[in-house]
Amino acid sequence: YDFLSAPKTLDIVYEDENILLADKKQGVLVHPDKNEYTNTLIARIQHYLYDNGEYDPEDENSFRPALANRIDRNTGGIVIAAKNAEALRVMNEKIKYREIDKFYLAAVHGIPKPENATIKGYLIKDDKQNMVRVYDKNPPRGAKEIITKYKVVAKKSDSALLEVELLTGRTHQIRAHM
Repeated sequence: YDFLSAPKTLDIVYEDENILLADKKQGVLVHPDKNEYTNTLIARIQHYLYDNGEYDPEDENSFRPALANRIDRNTGGIVIAAKNAEALRVMNEKIKYREIDKFYLAAVHGIPKPENATIKGYLIKDDKQNMVRVYDKNPPRGAKEIITKYKVVAKKSDSALLEVELLTGRTHQIRAHM
């Protein structure tokens, strides 16, 4: 199994019989991509659960552990892993209906004015160039609405530390909106 090649390094913040909350470090992918297949958060979680006897890919009725949320490779933070189908369904529903809040700390160049606001825009993702573009109005076809709430929690000369709440969760939303 490929996941057995994944590092065993896993920072577990919380775990019960249904879910596992892992503190993903910057630089680690949550899922495989074309360049990295085994050193991912999901592979590490599968390896951990396999070693603990909670995941058996040989059992045809075995649920393959899955992530309920994702964060970018360059972002560190908490990721929710479901250990069974019911837990995944419940967590996905809670995320969909915004029963789970998503907060981030972000360091930015400059000090936003105002220092506390909710901003909206429209995001287009270009997979080929791995870039996103944000539009204030009149979005191109296929754009998705993004809503970001922020407040300055600290500032120093020409930079600020923001607490950011994602009211929508799109690829690179914080970086693109800031």
